[in-house]
Amino acid sequence: MRRITLFCFLLNLAGCSAMDSMNDAVSGIQSYFLGGEDNSEPPAVLVEFTPEIKIEKLWDETVGVGSDEQSLKLIPAIGFGKIVAADRNGLVEARDLSTGRLIWKAEIGVHFSAGPGFGVSTVILGTSDAEVVALNPENGEFLWKSLVSSEVLSVPVIAKGIVVVRTTDGEIVALNEKNGGKLWSYEHNAPALSVRGIGAPIIVEDNVIEGYDNGKLMALRLTNGKYVWETSVAIPKGRSEVERLVDLDVDPIEVGGVIYIASYHGGGAAISELDGDVLWRNETISSNTGMSNDFRYLYLSDSTDNVWQLEQRTGASLWKQKELHQRKLTAPAVYDNYVVVGDFEGYVHWLSADDGRQLGRIKVADSAIDAKPIVIDSTVYVYAKDGTLAALKTRAP
Repeated sequence: MRRITLFCFLLNLAGCSAMDSMNDAVSGIQSYFLGGEDNSEPPAVLVEFTPEIKIEKLWDETVGVGSDEQSLKLIPAIGFGKIVAADRNGLVEARDLSTGRLIWKAEIGVHFSAGPGFGVSTVILGTSDAEVVALNPENGEFLWKSLVSSEVLSVPVIAKGIVVVRTTDGEIVALNEKNGGKLWSYEHNAPALSVRGIGAPIIVEDNVIEGYDNGKLMALRLTNGKYVWETSVAIPKGRSEVERLVDLDVDPIEVGGVIYIASYHGGGAAISELDGDVLWRNETISSNTGMSNDFRYLYLSDSTDNVWQLEQRTGASLWKQKELHQRKLTAPAVYDNYVVVGDFEGYVHWLSADDGRQLGRIKVADSAIDAKPIVIDSTVYVYAKDGTLAALKTRAP
């Protein structure tokens, strides 16, 4: 019903404007359904090159149906010496990091949409049916289930015994990690038109930091949900509703008291965690997938699937990798001197952190990879939409 409503809304919008507004509306419909930029431009064809590294597949397994080809936030989590992944149909599996051996599995009978996230004594997941589910990380035993206001489409985060989830209707909810009891909630109205997707909150010190579809970043007190500060990261521009989309769907990252975030259409920014002051803006970038950082730089996949390196202090662009244009890249993962991204055909690409050049690639699935790769001890774990879970390692050529 919501999709039909949005379709009618955009047709009415176009009917009141010139023909160029109709084109904007069509682009907006495609953006809504595809979860990103209008991909009328074809994806870049992969070209042969001489690999500078050798990539070894340590193991691969299948976790149910994965996301069942839907646009969800089912991203594996690592903790308690294991990797835990969930599929759309309620299956959760914990596997050994080194071998992929199954440690435990649980079949919950729900429609998972986000997670898992690790707490001190829980594994937390969200569902499309407005539920938050907690399992025991040691054996997968069901612990509790709580109802929230709508679908959970961001990975739950847990700190100090408090579970924080964000729902698609704009509400942030805090639950007791032990029993799922509701501690507080904060409502924030979602705009009529937005890209499907929600950035996960982050918890910094005693604050919950979350970005919204109106381009604003907000800090709330973790213990009670009280308002701390709010700042505009992206300023809507343009004539049509589609042009004015400035969703903050990227998971924020925090480095040394500075929050880094990027928006869809509205640029990226560095924000002071203390008071919300904007330290810099770079309006040339646009992303709805995500970013990573090392000790000095930020790395970002933009909304047309170019990969950027930015300077943390100023936001200045240092290099831009265009050879994977429109290949629906994941957010980048960075480790050692590598930047790693997955794409829509199941390939995982290694780029140089020095200049962005391609170093190597490997195909791990026959389905898209849309979850950000995870790096632990120089091993890269990837999860594809068909449920393929794989561990990869680089070797000397």
